[in-house]
Amino acid sequence: MNFTKSQDAIDKLTPEQYRVTQENGTERAFTGEYDKHFEPGIYVDIVTGEPLFASSAKYNSGCGWPAFTKPIDNNITELRDDSFGMVRTEVRSRHGDSHLGHVFPDGPAEAGGLRYCINSASLRFVPKDRMESEGYGEYLNQIEEG
Repeated sequence: MNFTKSQDAIDKLTPEQYRVTQENGTERAFTGEYDKHFEPGIYVDIVTGEPLFASSAKYNSGCGWPAFTKPIDNNITELRDDSFGMVRTEVRSRHGDSHLGHVFPDGPAEAGGLRYCINSASLRFVPKDRMESEGYGEYLNQIEEG
């Protein structure tokens, strides 16, 4: 699959999706549609469709945003973010350069110790039963039934 950022994809974003992905915004805690979502499937970049996280790496961290222990593929970049008087590590999609959220070193130790804290507005969920038809069949082996 080819994952590219297009003006057409940007034009289809809701105002909140645009604010988060293109203007480095953050949705309010506990308001995103995927915070408490645990259906089997994958989460992809809302702009490019590049695969980002598998449902098998998702957990309820209680932080108010979807949390994952690891990315699904090499489609994440990490950048230093020293905004708001803090030093954090921002995560962005590799191909679309969409702002996704941040990664913190306070995740479950048994799963590597990382917590990818991601805005729902930057994601699109692809259910397991649609992964093959939408071109994500190669990732089915990373999905566990919830």
